[in-house]
Amino acid sequence: MSVVDRLRLGVSVGVSKTVTSLVRSLRLGAASVLPGEVARRLQPKALPLLFQQVRRGVILVVGTNGKTTTSLLLSTILEAQGWRVAHNTTGANLINGLVTTLLENTNLLGQLDADYAILEVDENILPLLLRDCQPQFILGLNLFRDQLDRYGEVDTISRRWQEAIAPLPTDTRVILNADDPTLSHLGQQLPQKVLFFGLSEPDLYLDEIPHAVDSIYCPSCGHPLDYEGVYLSHLGDYRCPSCGFTKSQLAVDSQEWPQILIGVYNKYNTLAAGLVAREMGIDTAAIYGTIKNFRAAFGRAEELDVNGKHVRILLSKNPVGMNETIRAVSDIQKQGGASTKLLILNDRTPDGTDVSWIWDVDTEKLVELGGTIIVSGDRVYDMALRLRYSQTEGDNNLRLVVKEDLQEAIATALELTPANETLHILPTYSAMLEVRGLLTGRKIL
Repeated sequence: MSVVDRLRLGVSVGVSKTVTSLVRSLRLGAASVLPGEVARRLQPKALPLLFQQVRRGVILVVGTNGKTTTSLLLSTILEAQGWRVAHNTTGANLINGLVTTLLENTNLLGQLDADYAILEVDENILPLLLRDCQPQFILGLNLFRDQLDRYGEVDTISRRWQEAIAPLPTDTRVILNADDPTLSHLGQQLPQKVLFFGLSEPDLYLDEIPHAVDSIYCPSCGHPLDYEGVYLSHLGDYRCPSCGFTKSQLAVDSQEWPQILIGVYNKYNTLAAGLVAREMGIDTAAIYGTIKNFRAAFGRAEELDVNGKHVRILLSKNPVGMNETIRAVSDIQKQGGASTKLLILNDRTPDGTDVSWIWDVDTEKLVELGGTIIVSGDRVYDMALRLRYSQTEGDNNLRLVVKEDLQEAIATALELTPANETLHILPTYSAMLEVRGLLTGRKIL
């Protein structure tokens, strides 16, 4: 690092830390994005200069769903081993958020104190980030449709990933989800060492392929895949009858592993983080111990006590994510709980401005169980209409409540939740931040 670069980095760190202090002291938010933007304006090379200082390695966690939970679990495992970890705990996964995370672990001279950097990364910026970083591990969770107005189709993203990863050193280790045909095929094309995780539990198959299916065609030849069973969306056990492409061999047996939180999607998150930790040489018993004591990241099955009522927030920002939260909540409701739900739909930039995806969500499964559903958000009437179209003549046990004002919607949902049950809130991303701000008095900035 040149003297000029070091001086500019030191200045950018000092100013950014001042911004962080002001934002937090004035209770404007968590200061997870703005300091990084300030630092990059003062030192455009801030990110690569900080990456160079990570002592043992950088681990990038990418994918459409599960990044925040998986990266938090992996960070928790490493910290339990005594390592110092820089981790974007708030889920700010664009460039400014990544810079902010690393700045949090620097002194006023711009010297970074971290053994590892575990960074969840927005799937669209991975190629950009790899220009400034040579990670030790890249962990790919899944690829689903998520904001088509910003990203495009999954095969486009996969091609960009392959072009960006292939030139990396061959000792870069890539961990991918074999149950996702797109990622399985990607891994089979890479020159690096690639290991795969996935499920081997046919009892978890869905009864039918859901509406929110993105990739049921062979990524090699384009022929429809034959599925033995589907775990969620297009993730499952498959083969191509035309070219012979098939699911990659798994490096772990999912039946032997415990899991964090609720839902099949968290089984995937557990296996992903656990496989990386195992490859880093961490003892399996230590990994299992962290899994059993894990607590959720904010908004991802996070649980709160509010006014004497128990609340669980389940981020639902795309068709696959919402289908899986509906699946988890429905299972709880069938067991006598979760009779009250709050669905919040926004269409702001972090959510994606196109909300047509809600018509790919299997809301029928939520409606048919009845109970009370409160809807709110910027597109409250779109969500209410989707639920109405999900009803049949036999669905007479549903109480649908429409509340334009979010604070009023939360108050109503809490009031209607029985004392012995949990209120389940299913928000899009910006709605989740608003909900947490109202429930905890803390926003994200």
